[in-house]
Amino acid sequence: MEKTFLTPEGKIQLENRLNELKTIKRPEVSKKIGIAREFGDLSENAEYDAAKEEQGLIEAEILEIEAKLRNCVIINKNELSTKNVAVGCTVKLYDKSFDEEIEYEIIGSTESDPIKGLISNESPVGKALLGKKKGDKVEVETPGGIIEYEILEIRA
Repeated sequence: MEKTFLTPEGKIQLENRLNELKTIKRPEVSKKIGIAREFGDLSENAEYDAAKEEQGLIEAEILEIEAKLRNCVIINKNELSTKNVAVGCTVKLYDKSFDEEIEYEIIGSTESDPIKGLISNESPVGKALLGKKKGDKVEVETPGGIIEYEILEIRA
């Protein structure tokens, strides 16, 4: 299984979601299945089918979260070096195409939110930046074409 990079806050959020699924959602859907069974013939019981499908989705999400938590690497900002771009770093870039400066924090895919400047280490930009140094020029192939960046600053 692939490593999952998480901030301490992200790990807490996943643990809380897992707890909610196991203690609230799982019992709720079990109750729905029990009620639907009481309606009789299961072969033509839409409520039963819907509840079973919901149960499957909940169980799949539980397994996914458990796997992520088992294989997680916590990003500790106090231990980050700012010599090279790494997961957990904030990178200030100059975007040559748009003649503007932008900032991205490189985090794991579980917590990424590009609108907030949080990009995944698995994204095209994140992958291209990893290991680079201040002053390096980086070309990133994106679905919209090639973007050129210059790394202006790396912060923990």
